[in-house]
Amino acid sequence: MPVTLQIQDYVATVTLDRPEALNSLDPESITQLKEIWAEITRNPEIRVAVLTAAGEKAFCTGADLKKTMPPKESFAQLHYAPAGAETFAAVLSKLYTDKPVICAINGYALGGGLELALLCDVRIASTRAIFSLPEVCIGSIPGAGGTQRLIRTVGRSDAMLMLLTGERIDAAEALRIGLVSRVVEPEQLLPTAQALAEKIAGNAPLAVAAVKRLASIGGELPLAAGLELEQHAFGVLRDSEDRIEGRKAFAEKRKPNFRGC
Repeated sequence: MPVTLQIQDYVATVTLDRPEALNSLDPESITQLKEIWAEITRNPEIRVAVLTAAGEKAFCTGADLKKTMPPKESFAQLHYAPAGAETFAAVLSKLYTDKPVICAINGYALGGGLELALLCDVRIASTRAIFSLPEVCIGSIPGAGGTQRLIRTVGRSDAMLMLLTGERIDAAEALRIGLVSRVVEPEQLLPTAQALAEKIAGNAPLAVAAVKRLASIGGELPLAAGLELEQHAFGVLRDSEDRIEGRKAFAEKRKPNFRGC
């Protein structure tokens, strides 16, 4: 299978497993990613996901052009018709879940591969990781969210430098501009990501989901509207069983047993 899913201790590990093709996404991979994201969303035994890739050379280099034929449909059919064939960009736009996703980037994250990483909430990189959105160099644009998500992640100047030149940056530069949160040695990449996932999985699931949704939606709202949304979420969670359990556990100096209710 080009994409695998393992679940342990409330953590799902999703692995792109086509190292011979630099973990590029062929149609089967894209279909499996959609199915796995749906499973992550609906499965109560999953609280956090880690997205990584097999091998040390590449995380993902985007769509596999050798196996992705040009569509027969017009752009209007693809963009507007509900039954039309899905584009790579359309698929990536649907890979959302309220559960946190940590991306462990172990090599090249180029083009659509970087756009996939930008969908994740936290990005951790190996010292060998390389990042680029090179589409302008071949007469195209990052059409799967790259022009929008990158500029919201690292700020306008650094984003425009990457977008306009198509040049590659290493892990150290990615850390400097805020594209990734941490840089670790290759052998520590997955253990670091999994340890962070386990820590998040130990927190109250409803509160974690609320924080992610507030951050995702609130970032697009005026501050006053975001604060109002935050107060609403606070009120919704105030009487949840997990919040009461958290307060009891703190008073009793023990680890809380959160159940997501």
